[in-house]
Amino acid sequence: MSVSEQLEIIRRGAVEVLLEKELEEKLEKSLKTGVPLKIKAGFDPTAPDLHFGHTVLLQKLRQFQQLGHEVYFLIGDFTGMIGDPTGKSETRKALTRDDVLRNAETYKDQVFKILDPEKTKVVFNSEWLSPLQASDLIALAAKYTVARMLEREDFHNRFANQQPISIHEFLYPLIQGYDSVALQADIELGGTDQKFNLLVGRELQRGWGQAPQTVITMPLLEGLDGINKMSKSLGNYIGINESPDDIFGKIMSITDELMVRYYELLSDLSLDELGKLQNGLRDGTIHPMEAKKALGRELVARYHGSLEADAAVENFVRRFRDNQVPEEMADIALDCDAGTMLLCKALAEAGLVKSNSEGRRTILQGGVKVDSEKVADENCELYKGKEYVIQVGKRRFARIRVQ
Repeated sequence: MSVSEQLEIIRRGAVEVLLEKELEEKLEKSLKTGVPLKIKAGFDPTAPDLHFGHTVLLQKLRQFQQLGHEVYFLIGDFTGMIGDPTGKSETRKALTRDDVLRNAETYKDQVFKILDPEKTKVVFNSEWLSPLQASDLIALAAKYTVARMLEREDFHNRFANQQPISIHEFLYPLIQGYDSVALQADIELGGTDQKFNLLVGRELQRGWGQAPQTVITMPLLEGLDGINKMSKSLGNYIGINESPDDIFGKIMSITDELMVRYYELLSDLSLDELGKLQNGLRDGTIHPMEAKKALGRELVARYHGSLEADAAVENFVRRFRDNQVPEEMADIALDCDAGTMLLCKALAEAGLVKSNSEGRRTILQGGVKVDSEKVADENCELYKGKEYVIQVGKRRFARIRVQ
């Protein structure tokens, strides 16, 4: 592809490209010499399972592979034992070597559901970091000042609030940046929360006489609630290793707005196809339910195969049909100041019952279903940012979005 065609694909979904002029020059040189660029993304194996939030970077790496460049999937088995302080208000608990290695093995199995194994170099940063001597670390630490470190928001806030910052936390950005020196990376990808660390890599490369890497930051994918970034601790995630039915069902539960974002960041749709989808959703020629089914099927097929994806679609449709849930129903948006809204209140505001008290009675009598599941708890809550199919009695349905 030409440089302009490559840039269009690289920009897709990206928040920042620093610096785009440098990237353009690197792509031009690569085309002229036939030498692929080295693309790096690092993952600290702090948990055994990857979720869809992690796959935003993997999707971008895959696009670089399809453009003919060399991808390095870097497993931070050394940095994982330090613990990335990014976004933390207190010192992070370090993992043991056994924890890191166990999690790293599961990462290798999962990433090849997205990346082409023939075109992926899996590297561990302990290969070049473990041999460093104390004198090497002192020389590395001399490359950056405390003042520059305190420009980082989380460090700045902790220092201002007189909260402790351990010296080893200052080493994390330096050691991550040294990874780029060791690999002589042309481009590094990371989430927006990693921008400081990625820019440190540029500075260190200059110090070692290398051309500074281009930094591409990708957004942090919102979880199922549509508000917070996807996280296992918040329970708003979709795991790569979850069952086909669970993945498909979770995709069908997200809001229409979040669906479009998932398409942009997770789908293999071309830019032209993505544009047609967005236009179709706007002018009503494409129904959001059908678009979600297509997205769910694509993502289940990626991790479990086409047959399992077809079965997940059929299971979902059958469950709705057996429960006599119509595909066409009222779409209602309810405003919520807090993070949750009582189901009984939502029923009243949506006009499915006359009052909160009637909503409670109907719930206790077993007359309310949420996403085809009967609810018996009068204190049941709906979460802000999520969409639900609500059934009251046999014939009253509404698709309710809490916002």
